[in-house]
Amino acid sequence: MLFGVHPLIALGVLASTAATDAAYVFFNAAVSGRQRIRAANWSAIWYMLSAFAVISYTENAVYVLFAAAGSWLGAFASVTWLHRTTPPRHDPP
Repeated sequence: MLFGVHPLIALGVLASTAATDAAYVFFNAAVSGRQRIRAANWSAIWYMLSAFAVISYTENAVYVLFAAAGSWLGAFASVTWLHRTTPPRHDPP
């Protein structure tokens, strides 16, 4: 174990922060779209997912690096997914 890091916990922190950031992006998309129920659901999911990461990396500061990597991956993947599923806007001249 490098720097006292347990690989499964590191993977769990990375995955949970990726999912947390994805939920945050979907929450913001729902708020922007004024979808109250969807926004409330994503908000609840966002807070539930963040609990594992916070609890895990407060025991060892090295896990913050995995949290940051997961955060980046989650935001990148969810914005990519939203971009592909959102129909292009057609603004008349």
